[in-house]
Amino acid sequence: MKPILYERLGETVCCETLPNGLEIRVIPKPDHAKKYAFFATRYGGMDTCFQLNGQWMDTPAGIAHYLEHKMFDTEEGNALQELAKNGAEPNAFTSNAMTGYYFDSTDHFDENLEILLSFVSIPYFTQESVDKEQGIIGQEIRMIEDNPDWQIYARLLRALYQVSTARTSIAGTVESISHITAETLYDCHRAFYTPSNMILTVVGNVDPEKVADLARRVLPQEGGPVIPRDYGDEPGTLSKRETRLAMEVSSPQFLSGYKCRPVPEGEDRLRAMILGDLACDLLFGESSPLYQRLYSQGLINASFGGAYELLPGAAFLYAGGESKEPQAVAAALQEEADRLIREGVDQDFFQRTLRASFGSNLRGLNSFENIAVSLTEGCFGGYDPFRFPQVFDSVTQEDVLSFLRENLVQERWALSEIVPKEA
Repeated sequence: MKPILYERLGETVCCETLPNGLEIRVIPKPDHAKKYAFFATRYGGMDTCFQLNGQWMDTPAGIAHYLEHKMFDTEEGNALQELAKNGAEPNAFTSNAMTGYYFDSTDHFDENLEILLSFVSIPYFTQESVDKEQGIIGQEIRMIEDNPDWQIYARLLRALYQVSTARTSIAGTVESISHITAETLYDCHRAFYTPSNMILTVVGNVDPEKVADLARRVLPQEGGPVIPRDYGDEPGTLSKRETRLAMEVSSPQFLSGYKCRPVPEGEDRLRAMILGDLACDLLFGESSPLYQRLYSQGLINASFGGAYELLPGAAFLYAGGESKEPQAVAAALQEEADRLIREGVDQDFFQRTLRASFGSNLRGLNSFENIAVSLTEGCFGGYDPFRFPQVFDSVTQEDVLSFLRENLVQERWALSEIVPKEA
């Protein structure tokens, strides 16, 4: 395996691409007892429309998440139980753009890694087990839909986007998952769970060569074709300006969001992530003048916060929390963005924010899970996340102001509100 030394971070990443196309990243941590393995496919909630064997397939919303649930079934039983018996702590998740399976352990690592690679690469479904899972996931969906935090976020995305599959709930709906069959699950596994569409990342006290050898032995020899995907031809305009829903909440909640320009794959993606995070910190971070003013006026409380998110073919920035006057807070956010664009940022505040953001990225290297997920996202997105120090070196105040000028404009703004039900 080829070692890459990142001197400024004190990290080494051992890299190899197997003949079947699988990317392997191993980050040795010889002074730690814990070992962490993350096996991910570039397949998530947004990948509902794709081409397989020359034919376009339009699959039900929530199928990637459904498939994640079913992948732990094996002909012999359940892989979760097998890993737990070996002292591992396994789990999985599905996001908009990936599905990841992982475990951490101190002992029996090689055996646990073989179990992980085997059950993820060898599907086993029956129509009976698929039908049974519909009730379990349906109950999970109903619980999610009763959650105001989920509703306000999902409704914001549906307000921002007209046709992009960013509108699609990762879990789907009770109605959409009713159309999932064992056959469609096998089709999706055949399309996306191929070595050339996957990455294995391991962090801990391991031998990189042994990890690569085990992957060569266990995984299929053929990598699989490139699968074209269709996320929708999204226009620049919003779906709707505002959305409001009454729920059983004690006080109003809101998210004020901006439909940002999409960022193509490649190194620009890392830079956009850093600029977006800095824009959030400078505009409404806890140390910002706007946050202090709104908090002192009682318009926001400790629940207030936000983020910048990048999705396939989409990007957005949002902020919100509890407030008795969501419209006033949303207007104040826009006014502050306009002021920063017009007057600039206090240089001392900019430098403090820049250092704090860099420190946050640096502290992320203390988490094995964060390292693995970041490297995986970078590999799927065509950038190296460990190059963030070089990006921070080159970021200027004008870069952040250009980001605000391009994205935080009134015509890109939408508001999602959850209000208490009337008695």
